[in-house]
Amino acid sequence: MKKYRAMALLLAGMTTVLTGCSSKADESFTNSLPSMQQGVESYEDAEDSAIAEEGQEAYDHVIENAFQNTAEQPLSTFSVDVDTASYSNVRRMIQTTGKVEPDAVRIEEMINYFSYDYPEPQDGAPLSVTTEMYDCPWNPENQLFLVGLQAEKIKMTDRKPMNLVFLIDVSGSMYSADKLPLVQEALSMLTGELNENDRISIVTYAGAEKVVLEGVPGSEKAAISDAVYSLSAGGSTAGEKGIVRAYEIAKQYFIEGGNNRVLLTTDGDLNVGLSSQEELKALIEEKRETGVFLSVLGFGTGNLKDNNLEALADNGNGSYAYIDSELEARKVLVEEMGGTLYTVAKDVKLQVAFDPDTVASYRLVGYENRLLANEDFANDAVDAGEIGSGHSVTALYELVLQDDVQTDDLLTVSMRYKAPDSDTSELREYPVTISGCRGETIGKNLAFAAAVAEFGMLLGDREPYQASYAQIQELLAQTDMQDGYRQEFRELTEVLH
Repeated sequence: MKKYRAMALLLAGMTTVLTGCSSKADESFTNSLPSMQQGVESYEDAEDSAIAEEGQEAYDHVIENAFQNTAEQPLSTFSVDVDTASYSNVRRMIQTTGKVEPDAVRIEEMINYFSYDYPEPQDGAPLSVTTEMYDCPWNPENQLFLVGLQAEKIKMTDRKPMNLVFLIDVSGSMYSADKLPLVQEALSMLTGELNENDRISIVTYAGAEKVVLEGVPGSEKAAISDAVYSLSAGGSTAGEKGIVRAYEIAKQYFIEGGNNRVLLTTDGDLNVGLSSQEELKALIEEKRETGVFLSVLGFGTGNLKDNNLEALADNGNGSYAYIDSELEARKVLVEEMGGTLYTVAKDVKLQVAFDPDTVASYRLVGYENRLLANEDFANDAVDAGEIGSGHSVTALYELVLQDDVQTDDLLTVSMRYKAPDSDTSELREYPVTISGCRGETIGKNLAFAAAVAEFGMLLGDREPYQASYAQIQELLAQTDMQDGYRQEFRELTEVLH
């Protein structure tokens, strides 16, 4: 246990590395924030309760994608996913208990927690497409194929005004230090990035919903911060009423052409009103028709209802992140604010058509709960994932090539997406050849994504491929450790090695 506590303190010392590129908030406001060390102490205080309540968290079971015979099934279709919750949640488990719940591991979310060196989009498209291929590290007789998307980056100085509703769970389950107190610190960081063109409202829910603040200009930072820090936790969890009220407020202050969004902060433990995934999905599907998007931030340990939070974000035209520390709050809400709060393309779907003369079989690594029927690709009524400003998205396929390949043709990547305010998708197609995507050595993007995928396979008790922590270290040696997040990942793998 001391080993993981030491790791938490080590990561706290990385503040300068991780926050060096963050936006500057109003100076007086920033100076009022609690210290980073204080946040780590609070995080440690919650450690024992997390261990004591182990087993009460809820995750959907992950059934790993199987290999598909290309002659029988040449198409692979899925919705993109920019959620990152799985990685930070798994990191929390490693740092506190040293034990990872296998179903908490969603490999695509772990891969997409990190940024990649993909080119900026051109020709008016909001997304660029990159492909790479090389020998599969954990199955050397196969090939590992990467398709990477890079979203356009919106300059935050030129951003559209925001109409944000902070929907804050203040029920009794949010009482511990790693829940409501961390929510307050996270939203305070975001408040520091607001301006006079933004409109901020606050809705809370426990036994009942309550409007705490309504339509306040973002320049009134002190009023917003005071309202956030005035909250306390207690009571049951009537999440349904809170969600309905938040959407009503968001619609009331709707900004045409602006960024209209509900930002839900909760542990996902709903016990009054609608509470099942099916009920929540139906509610959010109805509310997203208002043009208001939903982003979800998960907090806490012991009773985290990860399955509810993922369902809310996936069906609310938003993303799901898990906040385990002040450092993660700053990453999600300050450094990557554009990706978290500004959608550049919605209902993004990928369909990969494999050439059966070249590819004998394939399997998609991760994205198990994002698979779509092939006919849904061109159906604009079928919901899919959203991509925010500056986001990069990576998907990996393990390929078994034919024994005697006679052609250079490999596959075609097709992408459909909608503009944030449109109901009609656009189609782009990218033919891929072996010579065009396979290098003489493994590419740096592919090497890092493969290392993260292999880490997820080991932690998630996936099929016993030839994966190992030593091999992960070899892959990391062939890529760039370009930021503190990648350095942290390497340290996590070294701790478990």
